[in-house]
Amino acid sequence: MGKLKNKPNEPMHYIVKKMLSSMFLGLLLASCCFAQQNLSISQAIEIGLRNNYQIGIAEKNKGIAQNNNNFENAGRYPTIDLNVNLSTDLADQKTPTLFLQDIAYLNNGLSASIDVNWILFDGYKVNINKKRLDELEKESAGNGRLVVEQTIQQIILAYHQALIEQEYLETLKEVLDLSDDRVTFQKRRKDYGLAVEFDVIQSQDAFLNDSINVMIQENTYETALRNLNLAMGIDNMSKKYTLSDELEIDRISGYNYEDLRRKMMTTNFQLQNLLIRQKLANVERRFQESNRYPQIGLGTGLIGGVSAFNPFGEDPSGRPYDSARGNKVHFYFNLSAKYNLYDAGNRKRGIQNAKLGEEIAQLTIDDFKRKLTMQLKNTLETYNNRRALLSVSNRLVSNASKSLGIAKSKFKAGQISSFDYRAVQLSYVNASQSRLKAVFNLKNTETELSRITGGLIR
Repeated sequence: MGKLKNKPNEPMHYIVKKMLSSMFLGLLLASCCFAQQNLSISQAIEIGLRNNYQIGIAEKNKGIAQNNNNFENAGRYPTIDLNVNLSTDLADQKTPTLFLQDIAYLNNGLSASIDVNWILFDGYKVNINKKRLDELEKESAGNGRLVVEQTIQQIILAYHQALIEQEYLETLKEVLDLSDDRVTFQKRRKDYGLAVEFDVIQSQDAFLNDSINVMIQENTYETALRNLNLAMGIDNMSKKYTLSDELEIDRISGYNYEDLRRKMMTTNFQLQNLLIRQKLANVERRFQESNRYPQIGLGTGLIGGVSAFNPFGEDPSGRPYDSARGNKVHFYFNLSAKYNLYDAGNRKRGIQNAKLGEEIAQLTIDDFKRKLTMQLKNTLETYNNRRALLSVSNRLVSNASKSLGIAKSKFKAGQISSFDYRAVQLSYVNASQSRLKAVFNLKNTETELSRITGGLIR
């Protein structure tokens, strides 16, 4: 970008105006050449849920848990094995004590078997394992909901932060226009002998300060948009949007603590996950207790084989040895029972540890409920306080806006000094900034209330 040229002795006021005009013109041209996408908060959430890597990982883990959750994996059905064995034996046998003292032969054999093993009873372990798989699938789904909830909360806050920075930028531009108008007005007064050079310089200083504030806020707004892209999982961090939603301040309503508490106890996702882990601890205890029962199994199968015995040479009478062929089919069936009489106390220790794990899970839930209740109370009180602060901030902005209009008229009528007019301008900026902070803080608290009560995910 080339340097801005200015005429000799051209006031700094005009140089800054050219710089700002060039910046705004560049932004305007960029928006014309690259049409910005309208983005609502619901669209931002949809994009973020689609792009979030952690959500993708959680979905894959959920798929694994779903694949594992079946009675086959729990051990209800028998196992069936097919075994095939091919053997070849080539030998040269010399045994003086036998009739055939010297013989060489080739023996080939092929055997196959189908073995079926089925556990008929093992202390109800099949049903217990199936219950464990059910809870593991629920836990995986719950972990996925937690990731989705966290992502939605981050996007909501990032979107509203961008809206806040955008509105504050508009406020600063409004004050900058007033400062520009003030410089022009003071220069006219000086031309008519109603103001001195000091008045012009003061108005130019105010304009320069307001210009700096606008430049800084432009960068802050761009940063907020980049943070929004990050929250949505957009790789192009510099992608810009036209935020189509507005700060819906007037629609914010109050909450009832008991209603929130009842909802929290039934729909808070962290609490739901802890309840699932408690059920898993209960399943583990039942699994350990099932070791007290005997195990009864059924085994059956079919074994078949063929063999060929081919001797070499001749017998003592000079005749060649005859080859032999054979086959066999064997079916077996057995019923087995096994019971552990002594295992050095391992079974007893396993049951005791499982019971302690179940108690720990219950204590964890009780502790989390207590902390969650306290968090709800604190957040609700903070929400009510910030709601009251926003009401006061709205009145301050309304009064500051009226004062600014009156001060502008009085300044042009010569009824107040430039210092007083500037003080009113700064009061308006400060009031607007305080109001926007109050809006964001209230939105932040409202979003936290929705998260605690499980309201972010419909």
